[in-house]
Amino acid sequence: MVQKTERIWMDGRLIPWDEAKVHVLTHTLHYGLGIFEGIRCYLCHDGRSAIFRLKEHVDRFFDSAQIGELKLPFSKREIAEACKETLRVNGLKEGYIRPIAFIGEGAMGVYPADNPVRVAIVTWTWGAYLGDGALERGIRAKTSSFTRHHVNVMMTKAKISGNYVNSVMAKREAIKLGYDEALMLDTEGYVSEGSGENIFIVKNGVIKTTPLTSILPGITRDSVIQIARSRKVPVVEERFTRDELYTAHEVFFTGTAAEITPVREVDDRQIGEGKPGPITRELQAAFFDVVKGKNLEFQEWLDYL
Repeated sequence: MVQKTERIWMDGRLIPWDEAKVHVLTHTLHYGLGIFEGIRCYLCHDGRSAIFRLKEHVDRFFDSAQIGELKLPFSKREIAEACKETLRVNGLKEGYIRPIAFIGEGAMGVYPADNPVRVAIVTWTWGAYLGDGALERGIRAKTSSFTRHHVNVMMTKAKISGNYVNSVMAKREAIKLGYDEALMLDTEGYVSEGSGENIFIVKNGVIKTTPLTSILPGITRDSVIQIARSRKVPVVEERFTRDELYTAHEVFFTGTAAEITPVREVDDRQIGEGKPGPITRELQAAFFDVVKGKNLEFQEWLDYL
C-alpha cells in the first residue's frame, strides 16, 4: 500500500493529496496512452538527500513522450525541479518519485484529438520492491506464459502505461503460482526481462545481460554495467536462452524499484548455490555505496536536494 503524503504536484501546482483527482472520462484511463517514470531519492551517508540519476530519468520521460506523441506542457528543467520540490514539501529524506503524463478528458474514441496532456508527480516511501528479505536472500522467478512485446507491436523503448498490462498479467500469474516474480521471453523465445526489471546472469566470472533490442533501456541496468566495468568485471550484452539461464552461477534483476535483487531459483531450478553469489554481492555493495554518496567516482549521478 502506498503511504500517503501531504502534497502531489499536478499540472504545475502542489495540491493536497486527496484533491489529486481526474475525471472518469480521462482518455488515458480508457485507452492506456500515458507515460511514467520511477525514480528514487536516497538518504546519503553524510545526512544529505540525493535523487539518483535524475537527469537520465527526466530525459527518458521526455523520450517516452516523443515516442507516444504526447506534447508535454513543461520543460525538462521544470519537471526535474518539481521532483525535488515535491520531495521537500512532503518532508521525505528518501523515497520513490513517480512522474506521470496522461491525456485528459475531452474527445472519446481511440483518437484523442486535442485533449489536454496533464502531468503529475507523486512521492512516497517505498522499501524493497520484491518483498522483505529479497535483497539479502534472493527471490524465486517463473517463466511466464505471456510473451514480452515485439518491437513492432508496442514501442518497447518507452515507459508507456498500456505496455504494462503485459507485466501485470505476467506478475499476477507468477504470484498465483507461488513465485516472487515473472521472467518473460521475447517473441523469438530468448530471455527478455522481468515484469518490471532488467535481468543479468553471471557465469565463470563474466556478466551477461540482454541487449537493448526489444527491452526498456534501464537506468539501473546502465549503472550496473558501468560499475562492473569500473571494477574490471567483464560485461557482455547479448541474447541468451532459458537453458543458459538455468546453468548460470548467479542471476539478478535490476531496476529503480528492484535495485539489485538476486534470483536464487528459476522455474524450480536452483541457481548456483541457491543464494546471492559473490559478484552479485559485490555489485550490490558497490551500487549502494554509489547511491549513498560514498563512491566519488560516480558523484555526477547524484542530484542533491
